[in-house]
Amino acid sequence: MKKWTTTLGSLLISASMLVGCSGTTSTPTATDAGSSTNPAVKTEKPKNTFTMLLEVHPNWPYNKDWVVWKWIEEKTGATFNVQLPSGELKDTINLNVASGNMPDITFFNPRADADKFGQQGVLANILDYKDVMPNLTAWLKKYPDIAKAALAADGKMYMLPNEGFGETNRVIWMYREDIFKKNGLKPPANYEELITVGKKLKELYPNSYPFSFRSGANLGILNFATAQFGTMNGLFQDEKTGKVRYGPIENEYKKMIEFFQRMQKEGLIPPDWLTFNVQQWQNAVSNDQTFMILDYIGRLDLFNIPMKKTNPSFNLAFMPPPEGVPGFSVNPYTHILETGMTFSSKSKKIKEALQAFDWFYSEEGKELLSWGKGDEVYITENGQKKLRPEYLDITDVRKKTGLATNGTYTWFNYDAHLIPATQEQRNAYDLARKHDSVYHVRPQYIESELSNVSLLQAAVDKHRNEQITKFILGQRSMDEWDQYVAEAKKLGVDELMKITQTAYDRLK
Repeated sequence: MKKWTTTLGSLLISASMLVGCSGTTSTPTATDAGSSTNPAVKTEKPKNTFTMLLEVHPNWPYNKDWVVWKWIEEKTGATFNVQLPSGELKDTINLNVASGNMPDITFFNPRADADKFGQQGVLANILDYKDVMPNLTAWLKKYPDIAKAALAADGKMYMLPNEGFGETNRVIWMYREDIFKKNGLKPPANYEELITVGKKLKELYPNSYPFSFRSGANLGILNFATAQFGTMNGLFQDEKTGKVRYGPIENEYKKMIEFFQRMQKEGLIPPDWLTFNVQQWQNAVSNDQTFMILDYIGRLDLFNIPMKKTNPSFNLAFMPPPEGVPGFSVNPYTHILETGMTFSSKSKKIKEALQAFDWFYSEEGKELLSWGKGDEVYITENGQKKLRPEYLDITDVRKKTGLATNGTYTWFNYDAHLIPATQEQRNAYDLARKHDSVYHVRPQYIESELSNVSLLQAAVDKHRNEQITKFILGQRSMDEWDQYVAEAKKLGVDELMKITQTAYDRLK
């Protein structure tokens, strides 16, 4: 099996040769791709219609008349005969695979499913079509980490990679700036200060829980908090040593649990944090019952816009992430997408489909599929872009134009979605990007490893969730941490780490 660098290496060499032949070092554009050796000569885009299975969102249901399809056809010559799942996307895909009736293009969620079917021969290896994808070739060189993450365990690429739109999943710390200022408090610089300021807020607002979250089930909050302790809530590869680590048995993780245990004991988090649902959490934030949260960045406007109408001083603001251990004032790296487009290995139009999607990776494609064509969606006034008055918000844009819906983007300029956001929201994005943690590529297992990994992972995760919950609730003493680690090892943590190390080593 080829290593990912070897596989992509030939692809990137090809990219540099294509760029070199044009006499420039810029990324090839859609005009360059598919044109003659004379860049001034434009050729007619070949017309092709592809069958495509898409998953849709109820807020912007699929519309064959969306203008985005027209724009894509103008630039690539491609039109799409779109199919929608009869129920769950996975069920429809499984039926298509079983019947041997896959459409030319299928939207997959998540990537792991695409990699599984790809290794079974159901999906085409995108890297086999580098000769018709100069834009993607250059793009992979520009984003090597995303390129690496897009590879399956066999070193092949079965799903087109995404970049940019994952910003919608960015997670940050936020705090009630107005409450802090009113009471002369400063945002905590570390978790020790988090507890100190939390206790002060509890004194001032006895019925409050200064730090709350809606992701307690299955310890979801720890997926976010581990970043501040330099670890993770499961298996990952150390970016410095290349060695596999299992966060939940590390001392840094233990320190995090000690802080959560203290917050539980002091009443700084809701006593029912394991089942604290979204509505309860929103009510707490809106009614001065919680003042620090760790959640998706879009929550800023979600709360600020309606709350300022009744309480003008209300201001939920970006908070620099408190350090759990020194040097880790970072937020979790959640702003990625594990979804995308795949191509049936039995399609008679693989090359043509990939040639069309290659335009999506050009600068022209990125801008048009982010902002729309010309001034049809956004206009510029006094040097500032703004939505045309016929669009209420981004949801309205997606519903009316199809922009930023599945199948219409791969490389996205998220600034387009920040145009209607408040200044506080835009400022938060600028600040948040300064506190990114390391992006850890997920391990990719080959089929012969999957069954063993699944069994081990299920046992280890179950033990982690049960015992860590007991530690936080005070039902198990932290003095028993070493015993807990021994239990995890007995369940197969070392074996799981060994298999995962092999999986990461394949990608070297």
